[in-house]
Amino acid sequence: MASQTEKIVLNSNRAPDPVGAYPHARRIGNMLYLSGVGPREKNQKAIPGVTLDDAGNITAYDITEQTLSVFRNVKFILEDAGSAWENMVDVTVFLTDMKRDFSTFNKLYAEHFAGIDACRTTIQIGALPTPIAIELKVIATI
Repeated sequence: MASQTEKIVLNSNRAPDPVGAYPHARRIGNMLYLSGVGPREKNQKAIPGVTLDDAGNITAYDITEQTLSVFRNVKFILEDAGSAWENMVDVTVFLTDMKRDFSTFNKLYAEHFAGIDACRTTIQIGALPTPIAIELKVIATI
């Protein structure tokens, strides 16, 4: 068992590799802190629900497909770190277009997070580091 001060870096073999110099998650005591998780898939160039032009700009996207892919990646990271979907206590959601996507995202969230009772904050931001429309930041217990 990890001590309250021991810091353990964790990476999932099922989630896509981080796009920067950070781990998928860090455990301190019985708390698990996930880095931002997007919809990319492990070892895939194409991003679920994203259509890009030749210059790499988003020409169209499906927020439902992206959201479901993000949820899968979060689940992979939680499970591979010794936690579970049900152990989430706080979720921060980053959307690039609140007006267009919030209603769809909120419906999917309600379906997949029923009974979880995690706190949640949803924020619109101008852009994410890769051509995606959604990212989640999660805190969970182990």
